[in-house]
Amino acid sequence: MIGPPEGTRIEGKASQAGRPEQYWTNQSVLKLAGGGDPVERIVQAARKVILDAVEAGWSGPPFDPFRLASRMQIPVMPNDDVQDARLVPSASTGVRIEFNSGNPPARIKFSVAHELAHTLFPDHTETLRMRGQPQGDDWQLELLCNVAAAEFLMPIGTALDLENESVEVDNLIRLRKRLEVSTEALFLRMVKLTREPCAVFAAARLSQGGETPTFRIDYMVPSRSWDVPISKGFRVRESTALSDCTAVGFTSKGVERWGPSLPEFVVESVGIPPYPGDLYPRVIGVLRPKGETPQKPQGLIEVRGDATRPRGSGPKVIAHVVNDATPNWGAGFSLGIKVRWPAVQEDFIRWVAEERSRLALGNTHLTELPDGVTIYQMVAQHGYGPSPNPRIRYAHLKTCLNKLAEYAAERSASVHMPRIGTGHAGGQWSIVREMIDETIVRRGVLVTVYELPESGSPRYVQEVLNSRGAEP
Repeated sequence: MIGPPEGTRIEGKASQAGRPEQYWTNQSVLKLAGGGDPVERIVQAARKVILDAVEAGWSGPPFDPFRLASRMQIPVMPNDDVQDARLVPSASTGVRIEFNSGNPPARIKFSVAHELAHTLFPDHTETLRMRGQPQGDDWQLELLCNVAAAEFLMPIGTALDLENESVEVDNLIRLRKRLEVSTEALFLRMVKLTREPCAVFAAARLSQGGETPTFRIDYMVPSRSWDVPISKGFRVRESTALSDCTAVGFTSKGVERWGPSLPEFVVESVGIPPYPGDLYPRVIGVLRPKGETPQKPQGLIEVRGDATRPRGSGPKVIAHVVNDATPNWGAGFSLGIKVRWPAVQEDFIRWVAEERSRLALGNTHLTELPDGVTIYQMVAQHGYGPSPNPRIRYAHLKTCLNKLAEYAAERSASVHMPRIGTGHAGGQWSIVREMIDETIVRRGVLVTVYELPESGSPRYVQEVLNSRGAEP
């Protein structure tokens, strides 16, 4: 059995939901975390790899982990003596991945993605990492690598057409077969897309026998409208439908209360491949509130219109992306800002002139106008002009969006913008849109995105360009 033996006490003060303060013990995990939450850190590390790859041309779906490994300069080779896959230290390349080519294609993809996830740990070159030979708390490594593999196979910005799909186990299993991805990857993707109040959890069966097994919650990922905290390490000890998932693919459903301080949930779950060496499968599932479903929150609003003429009442922030090469705005939406509010462009030029380093990626600047509108610049485009690769820098854009979210939330302001990062910066709207949702919308800030009814610039910008004999 992988994980703490049944009856092992985890020291630490517990919260109202039974949260143990001490949960992570694996030394590789602790090195990765650096004092932070390991799940958050592994997702951040995987996202960085993904966004760097997308900027360099990696695309999908399907998203090929073999191509990702090639870009990371990690050799991948078949070795049918390996049961599943393994990461092997190599004197010439640092590490290599070996996999069993006789496994089903979907399993091969997940296994390679899983081994790529091992390379995110700072000590990954120190020892052979092979699924099927775990020891002690190695289950914690396996857990985090599964989470990262899900990010690699269904990365940010994918499957946005699924956001209105029902988050029910039967429906998700149907979608998994159609999309040919792992169950865990799909569940984790869906909970980030849906507007339903729900949470996805992964659990491991600790007791290997008996009539009332205990399950450990290894992680829980809430949707944007879920507000019931259940932390990793929480034990589900009561009789539960999870115990019916005794084989991969077995499903279970029920209405349960997992503790006296918790409400009743609708619980739906399915068995997925176990941790190496475990007898029983892991369980992944969905929690939803029992009874009447609360009204779904409105997400990001997309309209046809002009973002320089924001709609609605109250304080407004107009956000746009600028490049790190020049403070002068001569194209795109920034030109529209310059034409409508010349003082905003002048203010930005003065700000950069005072200290050129302010034009570094990830920095922001704002100009507050007397009519309750703030113009918010985000330096997230590297250079300008024709380029074979996108000029958007997603990681820096996310940094800017977090700053924007904090500013808007403090002032109870709505945010207005065009499809930032997708014009001259060449970014993918699906990725940018999800970043906006994660950083701003989920903080309760209303965001409206404007797209012009027809290709081109607003009329007043067009008139200025025509007077110059230029094209928009």
